[in-house]
Amino acid sequence: MDISYILNELGETREDYFRAIAPPIVQTSNFAFATVADLRASFADEYATWLYSRGRNPTVDILRQKLAALDGAEDCLVFNSGAAAIFAAVLAQVGSGDHIVSVKEPYAWARKMFDDILPRFQVGVTYVEGKTVEEFEKALQPNTRVIYLESPNSWLYGLQDLAAVAALARSKGIITICDNSYCSPLYQQPYTLGIDLVLQSATKYISGHSDTVAGVLSGSKTMIERIFNSEYMNIGSGIQPFNAWLLIRGLRTLPARLERINRSTSVVLKWLQSHPRVEQVIFPFDPAFPQYELARKQMKGACGLLTFIIRTEQCQTLETFCNSLKHILMAVSWGGHESLIIPKCAGMAPEAFNPADPLHRSIRLYVGLEEPEYLVADLEQAFAAIAHLS
Repeated sequence: MDISYILNELGETREDYFRAIAPPIVQTSNFAFATVADLRASFADEYATWLYSRGRNPTVDILRQKLAALDGAEDCLVFNSGAAAIFAAVLAQVGSGDHIVSVKEPYAWARKMFDDILPRFQVGVTYVEGKTVEEFEKALQPNTRVIYLESPNSWLYGLQDLAAVAALARSKGIITICDNSYCSPLYQQPYTLGIDLVLQSATKYISGHSDTVAGVLSGSKTMIERIFNSEYMNIGSGIQPFNAWLLIRGLRTLPARLERINRSTSVVLKWLQSHPRVEQVIFPFDPAFPQYELARKQMKGACGLLTFIIRTEQCQTLETFCNSLKHILMAVSWGGHESLIIPKCAGMAPEAFNPADPLHRSIRLYVGLEEPEYLVADLEQAFAAIAHLS
């Protein structure tokens, strides 16, 4: 299906809403029925119709069609956060006494679920680095029900061979779930590589404007319908119509934004690699990246998220650098119009800082839509601010 058709036409029956170019925000909590028989049929199968906007809603349905098509999947659900999508996806697959194999250091709220919530229900988790399919195979147990992936992850960008892991899981009857937030569906389609459920934070590239929080879960119609009728409806974490409309708006410009971000990232990457205070730059599409060949094999692009490591002996040097930035904002997340930065040391007490650990000296940078020269100038003056510091 052509991407231009998906973004601009799919799901948009404009004759139904006054031939409006932009779809309406159907801001209603529920829907009326002409007959008792119609209402009875809706009660029997809420997945098939509009009854109550906690389940389905016309604006949300337009978005669902577009996002599923972008993922190459049959259907999808849209949640009010990426964390909610993770929670529903995993919870739908496991029961008491089951086991999960997960990549080491997944997204923080996935880790929270694995470490703090699921153990209450006797669900165990084994973490693996995940660089080889053999690691997953060795970690499997007779009661393993899920392999949880995040490729690339969002700090050091570790990848998993998605097709190989999917093939292993299917041979054992195990469900695979992959977080695709780093790439977006434009640059990677895990579902087409054999992954069962693909999720992403739509807060990021799908929105593109830093004004909406949302999560997407895509898969087969059978699996998505089952999750809809259980976890999705029971948790009540579906996206609201206005936020769905904002995501539709974001989709219109997604290819143009990613193209611009890619060009700017290339400029900023090369500049950082040449700076004497930068020990290393980590980026999946850099030929020096350890998994570069795998990245090129299963990804079409790498967007705008990179990590660089500053040469320093002091946590204060990193803080001074970040505090000195005038235009690049210090904040979590990525994917919006604005460039963002976050130092790893912000997540630890100053006394825990260990300069011998490169991760402690790392800073994650998201390159937004500003001119690359504008960003380089800001980075340059921040490096000047720490020139006298060790």
